[in-house]
Amino acid sequence: MFRNPLRRVWETGTPALNGWIALPSPLAAEAMAQAGWDSLTIDMQHGTADYADLLGLLPIIEKAGIAPMVRVPWLDEGAIMRALDAGALGIIAPMIETAKDAQRLVDACLYPPQGARSFGPIRARLARGDGYASAANAEVLAFAMIETRAAMENLDEILAVPGLSGLYIGPADLSLAHGFPPGFDREEPEMLAMLDDILARCRAAGLPCGLHCGKAAYAGRMAKRGFALLTVGSDARFIEAAASASVVDFALHRDA
Repeated sequence: MFRNPLRRVWETGTPALNGWIALPSPLAAEAMAQAGWDSLTIDMQHGTADYADLLGLLPIIEKAGIAPMVRVPWLDEGAIMRALDAGALGIIAPMIETAKDAQRLVDACLYPPQGARSFGPIRARLARGDGYASAANAEVLAFAMIETRAAMENLDEILAVPGLSGLYIGPADLSLAHGFPPGFDREEPEMLAMLDDILARCRAAGLPCGLHCGKAAYAGRMAKRGFALLTVGSDARFIEAAASASVVDFALHRDA
């Protein structure tokens, strides 16, 4: 039976480090995969990948022995099921605001009787073997993104949905919803208190809580706070930062 690498990490009691793929480049994905992340998430919401790209990127992530995840464009059962059929072992669904939303996410991720996922794992069966269907419900992860005021108001009801794997906080939209400019690595007392509140309620429900971070140092702080899944940056941001730093470094040495 196959296992989800993220579940193996959590069984050791340690937080998992998640990388973010915004660019549908096999070469970039291979470079990311070799860095040693616990999981890599292909972003189909604000990233530039489409379904055809998943078929090329997911095998690269699997080959590295890390968990392949997908953030789907929206809460859409068809998109969720197709990503899972392509081989994703985890789904992050944006803008979950109610228990009904969370139930739709769970239903799309799990086969009956726990859910309503249609059977047809066209590539997942090739990647995981003929026993895929019997193990999928125990290994596939369904993460609800918490990003709005409505989600905060309905947080306990969302957490009570059977089969939900955990929460994943989107700090940029959550900040916008509460009157702050968008961005990662929040330091405002109000935002830190909100993050702690989400984390505490998630842990009380016995579920892991994830957080999207910009910098590794901030992610490390949040891991000590108790977050179980920490995302740092993205391939696109790494390229941007390294390119800018190289141009600045060149100018400093040229003009010295």
